[in-house]
Amino acid sequence: MKKTIKKNNSAKADIQTSTINIFYNILIFFLVVLIVYLSYSAYIKLVKGSEKIDELKNSEIAAEIIQLDVLNGCGVAGVADRYTDFLRARGFDVVEIGNYVSYDVDETFVIDRIGNKANALKVASALGIEKVKVIQQLNENYFLDVSLVIGKDYYKLKPITGDE
Repeated sequence: MKKTIKKNNSAKADIQTSTINIFYNILIFFLVVLIVYLSYSAYIKLVKGSEKIDELKNSEIAAEIIQLDVLNGCGVAGVADRYTDFLRARGFDVVEIGNYVSYDVDETFVIDRIGNKANALKVASALGIEKVKVIQQLNENYFLDVSLVIGKDYYKLKPITGDE
């Protein structure tokens, strides 16, 4: 009689251990699948994200509507407004006017914010700014295409000289 009780307890322990082992194996399987999925997602995001940035960088066609901000870097009152009026009259969408971080900018320059340098070149061309004064500062959190920083040479450019 003692032997049968021992056998039953041993059988219950084996079934319980077997159930726990199956549970752990299933849990390990799902965790491995989750890790593989997350690794694949991270890989795709990194590879496809860089391809997207490269694609934007290589875009040589200017957008039909270019959104930009005009920043006063020379300290002369009203210059940003004059440039804004000039740009809006030529079909550019000036969404913000403000001051640059300092007023000691010697030469006016254009900043490409999204990687489509053709947009910045179009703005520079409209103002009579040389191509070498177009730079890129990519920022995914910036929602404008281009920034224009007006320097102390503002009086030499088309909005002031009236040249077309």
